[in-house]
Amino acid sequence: MMAADQTVHGVPPSLSAKVVGSFAYLTVRDRLPTILTKVIDTIHRNKNKFFEEYGEEGIQAEKQTIGLLSKMRNELQTDKPVIPLTDSLQDAECWNQYLQKHQKLHGDQESVSWFKSPWLYVECYMYRRIHEALWLNPPISDYDVFNEGKTQSFFESQQAVMTICTHLEGVNSNIENLSKNQLFEHFDKLLQVSLWGNKCDLSISAGQDNSQKTSPIDSLVSLQPLILVNDSNTVWSTLISAQTHARSEKTTVRVDIVLDNAGFELVTDLVLADFLVSSGLAHEVHFHGKSIPWFVSDVTAHDFQWTIQQTMASNHKCMSKIGYQWKSHLKDGVWSYHDHPFWTQPHEFCDMAADAPDLYANLQGADLVLFKGDLNYRKLVGDRDWDHTVGFGTALQGFGPAPLCSLRTLKANVQVGLQPGQAEKLTSHEPDWMTCSKYAVIQFYSSKAEQKD
Repeated sequence: MMAADQTVHGVPPSLSAKVVGSFAYLTVRDRLPTILTKVIDTIHRNKNKFFEEYGEEGIQAEKQTIGLLSKMRNELQTDKPVIPLTDSLQDAECWNQYLQKHQKLHGDQESVSWFKSPWLYVECYMYRRIHEALWLNPPISDYDVFNEGKTQSFFESQQAVMTICTHLEGVNSNIENLSKNQLFEHFDKLLQVSLWGNKCDLSISAGQDNSQKTSPIDSLVSLQPLILVNDSNTVWSTLISAQTHARSEKTTVRVDIVLDNAGFELVTDLVLADFLVSSGLAHEVHFHGKSIPWFVSDVTAHDFQWTIQQTMASNHKCMSKIGYQWKSHLKDGVWSYHDHPFWTQPHEFCDMAADAPDLYANLQGADLVLFKGDLNYRKLVGDRDWDHTVGFGTALQGFGPAPLCSLRTLKANVQVGLQPGQAEKLTSHEPDWMTCSKYAVIQFYSSKAEQKD
């Protein structure tokens, strides 16, 4: 199934590069080719490394990979048809079926092409084709072309990482003595730090330096007016009622975090998760990352483990102590990392129950699911041309495995759940308010809450 098959009354069209001058158009025309060029340059720069590790075979693989990527860049820039994947990876058939379904919707008159198809689909497709180009060319199949940028982003954010770890250590050392109100204040603060950590997105800056030089902790008061929807009180009450229920039923509270970017943002997510566990608000945290390198800076299993190792190895006392604590959360099973092919497919999340029922069932076991970042938001609401006042629950189109909350700084021109007149007022002051990363949302939805209403 896919959302486009469903003739749902009132569901607007997908955002696409068909609209000349739109943000989707500019992304496909300018930003995606820039990212591809950087990928090609990165592979070429590492030619000597491939030769040292694999000899002549490495050089051949480098040449052939660059050839495939250059071909794709040309296809993109000249609006050629989207072509099927040719690798034999487990998700290739799913991708090719998705293409066939889109072709049926287009009819025989028009091919599914880069500028004429949904922006969400072609952007995801580009990253899957990058993965294919590498996979088809062993011995460099496992090379993460985005690793250098993610590593650099982490190291350039060191000062901010130290500050936030020091803050967490201070909170944890006194956590037993905190009143419920004080606990909420710390929760609210760390939720916002995790929110603003989402500004560090290398796919938006096309791989340019986007590290966090200073910690947002001291700026939270001044950033508050920039949160357009702030449901943090509802997120808190959801956790408190889950905690109450767990006590009476002798069960555990589980929070899932669907991750976005590596680097500073991942650290803010780990800090929030640590607080949730240390405070007893949650007994276990499940992290969901990507199974392949994705959208320049998204978290993979390697990035997740590497970040914890680097934090442990720090010369900074608080940072190292926190790193060892995180390692022990993983060892004890309090934290766990998961990935699933669905996260690196082009589907809207309303397709999950049909296309990845195992993942949907897994998320149903959570008391709260936090979705980090812009791509997750686009998939939550289908990356469609919604009216800004449409309710978040409506835009989810039936998706709701558990109470969920989007923590997102705005970097794409889709936003729902605003008050009447709010978007118009923003547009009059700042026409690019949806794409400039200045504004953010903490947006909650629960089907249970809807049923109570």
